[in-house]
Amino acid sequence: MEAGEKRPVPVVAAVITDNRGRFLLAQRPAHKKLGLKWEFPGGKVELGETPEAALARELGEELGVEITGIEPLPQFQHDYGFAVIDMIPLRCRLAPASPAPHAHEHVDLVWVELDELGTYDLAPADLPVVEELRKGNRERG
Repeated sequence: MEAGEKRPVPVVAAVITDNRGRFLLAQRPAHKKLGLKWEFPGGKVELGETPEAALARELGEELGVEITGIEPLPQFQHDYGFAVIDMIPLRCRLAPASPAPHAHEHVDLVWVELDELGTYDLAPADLPVVEELRKGNRERG
């Protein structure tokens, strides 16, 4: 790594689907970076933590939920200028005994159809995730 180069931060993103095939989006608080942007919930992977463990921890903290059926989606890197992230999107579902998601750290939560994802002001790092979901849907369709 060269001087001044930012070390990528590993970040997990939960692509949570419900039984109708909708996706859960969360709106960031106004006072945080990327304030009021919508995102797939998640957060930083801590040292020594697997992405799956980080996802379960973050979703417990942020949404009060438990998840199951974790499946990886293609990973990529995104440079925000202020930080470089290694984005680790993981598809999952709420566990059968999980409570409904509740916004503990976000402004709002919404379940949306695949074709509605583009109507939300998403954080830039989430746009490749949406494209991957659309690509997968086209391949299945």
